[in-house]
Amino acid sequence: MAEEEFKVSKIRKSTIEDVSRIAEILIFTKRMNYRSIYQDDIVSFGEMQVYPLAKEYIEFPDKIKNIWVYEDDFVKGIVHIESAEVLELYVDYFFQNQGIGSELLEFAVGQKECKYLWVLEKNTRAIKFYKKHGFHVSDERELVEGTKEYVVKMEREYNI
Repeated sequence: MAEEEFKVSKIRKSTIEDVSRIAEILIFTKRMNYRSIYQDDIVSFGEMQVYPLAKEYIEFPDKIKNIWVYEDDFVKGIVHIESAEVLELYVDYFFQNQGIGSELLEFAVGQKECKYLWVLEKNTRAIKFYKKHGFHVSDERELVEGTKEYVVKMEREYNI
């Protein structure tokens, strides 16, 4: 048997026990990725906080029902899927460039048939990553409410 046949998926549906780690990954990774784009420390360090987000997930557990986690001893990354859309895909900063994001995205595309996502137009690193996985930038573009920044829709042909 080939070695790949023994590979056990490290991706699983999130549970309430994961909310602290999910919130931590989301807050810190968003700060790392978006602070230089938005340049708004009030949002980055004032409004975006781990504890309130974790508390919100505990109080409203339906908010995590479509979040899948990559766990290898502990949660290292997350993908949030709604219908055919990848809403969020984040890997803890310390575990980036290890293939975790690729596994989460391929899970979303392969298992959940996700075909599109929105990404900040200035987030060239993310756009490059998604292009590497068969997504292309569409003609759709939207202004992020309350900012001067745009998001672009990226789509993937399902039969790639």
